[in-house]
Amino acid sequence: MRFRYSLLATTLLLAHFAQAKNAPAIPEKIQATLDTTTPASGDARFVAFEGQIQQSLIDALKGDAAKLTRAQLDKTAQSDKLADKAWLKASGYDFDKKANQQAGIALLSAFSTLPKSTLDASMQVVEQANLNATDGQRRQAVIDAEGQNHLFFLADALGPKLGQAFLNAYNKGEIGKAAALIKASEVSTGAAKAHFNYPRPFLMPGNTLHAVPDTSVVKDNQPYQANEGSFPSGHTNTAWTDALLLGEMVPERFVPLVDRAARYGYSRMVLGVHYPIDLIGSRMVAQRNVAHYLNDANYQRLFDEAKQQLRGALEKECGTTLAECAKPAGEADPYAAPQMRQFAHFAMTYQLPQERVKKSAVTVPEGAEVLLEGPLPHLSAQQRRQLMVSSAIAGGYPLSGTTPEQNFWQRLDLSAAVGMRQR
Repeated sequence: MRFRYSLLATTLLLAHFAQAKNAPAIPEKIQATLDTTTPASGDARFVAFEGQIQQSLIDALKGDAAKLTRAQLDKTAQSDKLADKAWLKASGYDFDKKANQQAGIALLSAFSTLPKSTLDASMQVVEQANLNATDGQRRQAVIDAEGQNHLFFLADALGPKLGQAFLNAYNKGEIGKAAALIKASEVSTGAAKAHFNYPRPFLMPGNTLHAVPDTSVVKDNQPYQANEGSFPSGHTNTAWTDALLLGEMVPERFVPLVDRAARYGYSRMVLGVHYPIDLIGSRMVAQRNVAHYLNDANYQRLFDEAKQQLRGALEKECGTTLAECAKPAGEADPYAAPQMRQFAHFAMTYQLPQERVKKSAVTVPEGAEVLLEGPLPHLSAQQRRQLMVSSAIAGGYPLSGTTPEQNFWQRLDLSAAVGMRQR
């Protein structure tokens, strides 16, 4: 269930727009790349597919109702047709959510020691993303937000051909095991939000944020709203968990899926409801949680069964091998474009202040290398660990903390790691 506060009135936009110019710069090339992943893309094929994804989401949200209403949004979850919940329940698997929530809080404890200058810079990045967003970015942000309880948002990262196969199979209920397992693997950020208790950006005194109206899902022009604490982002945690697990099942598109999670996180800033710090923290805990589950033999058995069903259904819909179906498709496939690697690198830190820290080695936690097993099956466990170290971002950025685990999960760049071996 999602909880909400009202955002500030849209009239603040013009009054405060000039102030955003003083914020840490979001490069113009990043903004241009983001627009290629929205309904305002210049590629007609991509826009048409985005329209299909949008309509599939609306149909799923409204269920048997004649029309989608705002009251329905907080009550939506994957239907029994889309997700094989009976199969998952019969397995008796214990996700041990409370223990994983506490592990996440410990992993993110460095948040409490961040200097005011870093928090201020984080606020400025939100303001710039929110005020300078294009109409396409705003529409996509609402679609992303309201699609949190479903997997539709991942379809465009699979490319036009495989993405269409995924959308077809998902709507037909042919990938129900994967749909059920992936969503059940999400570990709520509610406990962390309550622990850190940091206000949302639009609640900060003197903020310049404006409301983003819903012209894409319910289409009633009501401003998108949110509440609970800001840190970390629950929606972004969802995106990273879902994208990582689907990427392990469909490693042919691992990097575009991981980059889609980063792109989804950016939408939270467009809506003015999260800071970049929140997005970074959610990436860290989601990566940690997925690795934890994949190292559990009982979970792995469920994962393998779900993966087999998923890949069989996708291959059937494609009418060819997944390797062929997953091939990049030019401008109709922006998540496979080189520019997305640049955005993904930017999203690792959002160019927040980097502290001068004593150079420290990246220590890979036991089992973390499992995250590279899907896309890089030919490498040994030790080789994957070495690759995680060699591709890690620089130290000293927010949330890198004081422990080896904090340092590792904050600096882990999965997109770069896989890209280094695929070039």
